[in-house]
Amino acid sequence: MLVLMIKTSSMGDVIHSLPALTDAKLAFPNMYCEWVIEESFSEIPTWHPAVSHVIPVAIRRWRKNWFKKLIRKERINFKNAIQNRSYDAVIDAQGLIKSAALISRLATGVKHGGDMCSIREPVASWWYDKRYAINKNQHAVQRIRSLFAKSLNYTLPKTMGDYGILQHFKKNQPIKTNNYLVFVHATTKGNKQWPETHWRTLINSLQSEGITIKLPWGTHDEFLRAQRLAQDLSYVEVLPKLMLQEIAHILIGAKAIISVDTGLSQLAAALNCPNITLYGPTNVDLIGGYGHNQISVLSLQKNMAEISPEKIQLILKRLLK
Repeated sequence: MLVLMIKTSSMGDVIHSLPALTDAKLAFPNMYCEWVIEESFSEIPTWHPAVSHVIPVAIRRWRKNWFKKLIRKERINFKNAIQNRSYDAVIDAQGLIKSAALISRLATGVKHGGDMCSIREPVASWWYDKRYAINKNQHAVQRIRSLFAKSLNYTLPKTMGDYGILQHFKKNQPIKTNNYLVFVHATTKGNKQWPETHWRTLINSLQSEGITIKLPWGTHDEFLRAQRLAQDLSYVEVLPKLMLQEIAHILIGAKAIISVDTGLSQLAAALNCPNITLYGPTNVDLIGGYGHNQISVLSLQKNMAEISPEKIQLILKRLLK
């Protein structure tokens, strides 16, 4: 059985889709999946054993110069790539007009997706051959697991979803727990940021613990932020620019992770890393950390500054015992 999975972005949403593949592979051992995904996240599906081929798409980049000659050529090449074969099922887990009209519509095979009441952009369901009612009041991981179970007609397991990627890292590199923490300090939305003064207070409180703190970053602004947090502190390391797989290895080796609501926090959850995640406006029940060893700290006022460094220090101390 060959399935085309459409889940293009964002990083957290992509990671939330992995347990559905694990379920499908258990139900159909001969099932393999090809995955259409935004080019910047294309390494993630390669970590899952059910994925046989990744088809990168670049809608985010293309839309800036949609009719430019080079972009037109890339779009034609992409169209040829997904029309190269016939699929037993085409599952649109994105549920957006752009995914349905620009990707699902082009593929050959029965097209599956949520019905008009189950997806973010109801019009997208017009392009699906089969539409399913998916309970929106459950975690994103469970919604996608349910969509796959209904699309491929198997019973949804009652157990917690398994992301299915930890073995990839265990197989490719011996995992050792080292004497360091990882602080995932940056996210794209300002209202999900924890104040730098809070981070710095927490970092200073750990000075006598004999432990290293590692700070990953993605953008230039995040790099500058990391430098400010590490300033004049020898036990704080600003990591170099890393690929996702390299960051994943660092997350696995950490004693604990403290993070804001961002894709790397979801990656930590997928890898079963001990992870304290700070949430402001996020609906944790729908898109919070899903998995083992996940601790959610919520601001009742949806204000990140309300979460005190002292509170996180106490939780971390209990976690490290």
